[in-house]
Amino acid sequence: MKEDFSFIAVFPQSQKRTWKADSDDAKRALAILDEVQKSYKVDAKRIYLTGLSMGGFGTWSLAAAFPERWAAIAPICGGGNPSTAEKIKNVPCWCFHGDADKAVKVEQSRSMIEALKKAGASPRYTEYEGVGHNSWDRAYGTAELYEWFLDAQIE
Repeated sequence: MKEDFSFIAVFPQSQKRTWKADSDDAKRALAILDEVQKSYKVDAKRIYLTGLSMGGFGTWSLAAAFPERWAAIAPICGGGNPSTAEKIKNVPCWCFHGDADKAVKVEQSRSMIEALKKAGASPRYTEYEGVGHNSWDRAYGTAELYEWFLDAQIE
């Protein structure tokens, strides 16, 4: 990977242990993002959403609540509600999960990917064989992920 990182990255931390779109944590994260957009030169057509574990659940939830806001999403080892797939079918998605995850069962990601496909989307899915809950090291270590993000923008 290059030494430079061509992103402004915002990493809010959960204070109340939830990232559901209507939670205080999610509202605070979106407010932080809004402030960053006001304070820095941000391309509003290239805002990407990703999170791991509980943040992976939040990625699915926030994407479904505000699909028009994200150029692409990358949920990692989290789950979502398959009934929301229709709302996010036009948001490029690359999902990651380890098949040996005991904290968040891999079926959570598999069911979201299948729901997206049934809705007409073409999500990317990387499942790491023999990897437990920490699939994020490999996911975020994937240089192609950042290139993929940069290729995605809101039309």
